[in-house]
Amino acid sequence: MICDLDGTVYRAGRPLPGAVEALGRMRAANVPVLFVSNNPTRSSAAYAERLRTLGVAAAPEDVLTSGGVVIDWLLAEAAGAQVLLIGESSLHAEFAGHGIGLVDSGRDADVVVASFDRTFHYRKWMEAFRALRAGARFVATNPDPTCPVDDGEVPDCGGIIAALEVTVGRQVEVVVGKPSAMMAHAALDRLQAAAHEVLVVGDRLDTDVRLGTRNGLDTALVLTGVTDPTDLHTAPDQPTFVLSDLAALPSLVGLPGPEAG
Repeated sequence: MICDLDGTVYRAGRPLPGAVEALGRMRAANVPVLFVSNNPTRSSAAYAERLRTLGVAAAPEDVLTSGGVVIDWLLAEAAGAQVLLIGESSLHAEFAGHGIGLVDSGRDADVVVASFDRTFHYRKWMEAFRALRAGARFVATNPDPTCPVDDGEVPDCGGIIAALEVTVGRQVEVVVGKPSAMMAHAALDRLQAAAHEVLVVGDRLDTDVRLGTRNGLDTALVLTGVTDPTDLHTAPDQPTFVLSDLAALPSLVGLPGPEAG
């Protein structure tokens, strides 16, 4: 199973109703669960630690992030490149830890990587603009326009991509996060499973559900994040299942109720 985090397991750092118990039952039944997040503001190890504090058993290898996948892409497709990263300090540290060269000036950049960045400001925008106008490659961690928080939503990487596309006059070259085939392949490789064996669970139609519809996986949409039930009427990507929350998941996959254990 591929399971989203923000808006699916927790919101604003607090577990959503029934999520911890449901995941515990999945683990107890030896159902492989890979947590896959488009949010690159934490490393896999940091996400695993957060899950453990909430009561969900998780190790770093149980978490795949768009930040980790973009690092893999850079090492494979742009080895030795100088990277201008629009991102938060945690992602900068991950890049540096993998030996990726980071620069602050657009004049020195071979690649611009856009990501979810709550410290985004005009100078970052300007340096990325300069780099892209000079021909640097344009890559992004994730396409999400917003990220769910406790009192609604906040702008995400999709807005930064749009700002650069409009001002530079060219489109992003690679977006590695959900719903990309790159993220699907990375997740299936981690699970050592075929697409038809895996269920994607998440709260977004445009990332989680689309990851499944574009890559041959069944999907379960939970209504605890950004999707309203009325959105389903016009959505081009329809989930295989719709759940009120993660608590309904064990029954969906055929696990017996807690009292049966």
